[in-house]
Formats: sequence, structure tokens, C-alpha cells
Amino acid sequence: MKKGLHPQNYRYVVFKDMSNGHSFLSRSTAATKETVKWEDGNEYPLIKLEISNTSHPFFTGKNIMVDTAGRIDKFKKKYAKK
Repeated sequence: MKKGLHPQNYRYVVFKDMSNGHSFLSRSTAATKETVKWEDGNEYPLIKLEISNTSHPFFTGKNIMVDTAGRIDKFKKKYAKK
């Protein structure tokens, strides 16, 4: 493999699904300014997700409507017939 191709700054990061509150700890190079205290007592960077495997209809088998930041309302307002 080529040297210097892959990032070297992998670290533990908490990912939080904002639609249902589920959090999990993994490794990532994603940059973030927020931190959160994890179950082990340590503080880790926090990455907020709109959807994850715990809320995605394909994985849950449930067809739920996730409306983050009023996207549906914005769409309807923008394209409403006048």
C-alpha cells in the first residue's frame, strides 16, 4: 500500500442519533467541536447523526417519518400552489 494515503488521526468518537437518542462509541477521523461524557467516565468528541441503523426503516422494519428541521414543511411551503 502507498504510504501517507490513509489518515493517521483515528480516535474514539461518540455518534448520537438525534432522531431517537441512541449513542454508540466508534473510531473516526471526523472533526467536531462538541464533546460528551461517555458511560466509561471519559469525555469524547460528539458527532450528531440524523439517522442511524437504530432509526432507519430498512433496519427497524418500521416505516416512520423523520422530519428534521421541518424539511417537509419547507418543501410544501416552497412548492404550494398559490
